[in-house]
Amino acid sequence: MPEVEIYTSMMCGFCYRAKALLKAKNVAYTEIGVSLNPVKRVEMIERAAGARSVPQIFVDGRHIGDCDELYRLESLGELDAILTGS
Repeated sequence: MPEVEIYTSMMCGFCYRAKALLKAKNVAYTEIGVSLNPVKRVEMIERAAGARSVPQIFVDGRHIGDCDELYRLESLGELDAILTGS
């Protein structure tokens, strides 16, 4: 299985939504909190080509995007292939 990383912040509804979709698909992920960690926030912004909103999701180091993009990929039927490395 590919490595999934998700940068999140506290009290973020979009973060909860993205994590819920990943959980529903039984995808293990590493959650990286940026609310109280400015170093991780800078890391996220750099990795996400300047995107500052959370969540920001990465699969095997590839930037997938935010919650809307995750659900867009799901609606197109493309998310499973990304999450399984197929």
